Amino acid sequence: MTDLEGLDPNDPRPPYQQVANALRASILTRILSPGEKLPSGAELAKRYGVARMTVQQAIRLLRDEGLVVSRQGSGVFVRQRAERPVGLRPHLERAFNESVVTVDFAGFSGETLHGAISEPLDQIRAGRLRPDSIRVRLIVPDPTRPWALPAQVDDLEDSPAFRKRATGIMSRHTLAVVDQVNELRELGLVPDAVAEVRVMPSVPMFKVYVLNGAEVFFGYYPVVEHEVTLAGEPTKMWDLMGKDTVLMSHTLDTDPESMNSHQVRQAILWFESVWDTVARPYEAAT
Repeated sequence: MTDLEGLDPNDPRPPYQQVANALRASILTRILSPGEKLPSGAELAKRYGVARMTVQQAIRLLRDEGLVVSRQGSGVFVRQRAERPVGLRPHLERAFNESVVTVDFAGFSGETLHGAISEPLDQIRAGRLRPDSIRVRLIVPDPTRPWALPAQVDDLEDSPAFRKRATGIMSRHTLAVVDQVNELRELGLVPDAVAEVRVMPSVPMFKVYVLNGAEVFFGYYPVVEHEVTLAGEPTKMWDLMGKDTVLMSHTLDTDPESMNSHQVRQAILWFESVWDTVARPYEAAT
C-alpha cells in the first residue's frame, strides 16, 4: 500500500469520515486490491495523526458499506467484491461529495432512488455539501403502453388497471426527485442543478444506476406472484419486485481493460443509447 495523504485541516467533516473517504478512494481505485490487508489500526492512526478510536470508527463505516471485512486474529481486509451484494445508499451519498454530480437511473419506479437520494439533498439544503452541479436522469417504462410484464397471472395479459396503479407510484417517486433537485437550483444552493424523467416503450427486467460516470449498480427484478386490489377486486399479478433486487457493483479502475471498467462503459453506453433514441419526456397525468 502506498503512502496516504494526511487529513485536510479545512475539511469540516469529522476526522473519521476523512479517514474513511481516503481509504474508500484507495479501495475503489484499486490502490488497495481485493483481498489485500489494511495497515494496522496503530499504523493508520500514526499515518493520519488521529486517535486509534477514530480509525476504528472509519473502519466500521467501511465495513457497513461492504468494502472491508474484519477477520478475528488476522486484521481488516478489502472485501472481494464478488462475495456479497452492495447497498446503494452510502455510495450515492459519497457521490454527492464531488463538485460535479451525475446520477443516471433506469428501472421500474424510482422508489429506491427516491429514498436513497433524499439524505444528500438534505445535506445540501443544510449547507454541509456544496456541489457545483447536479444532473439526475431517470428512465422508467411508459405507462400509457401495454406491458408484457407485469401481467395477470390467469392469462398473462396486460392490466390497464395495474398500469394506472403503477403510474401513481412511479409519478410519486420520480417527480419528487425531479422537484427536489430542481428546487436546489431555484433556491440558489446549486448553480447548475437539473433532473428530468423520460419513459421508454418497454419495461426493463432490471434496474441500473450510474454514479458520476464511474460506479455502476445493477440488479435483476425477480418476477413474483403478487395479489393487488384493482377496481375493488383482488387480482393476482406476475409483478416485478424491486425490494427483492440484489444490486451488484462495478467501478472504473486504473486498468481500462479490466472487467469492471468494461462493465461501467457498457452500462453508460446502454443508458445513453436509450436516452437519446426511444426515450421520451414523461408527461404526468393531470
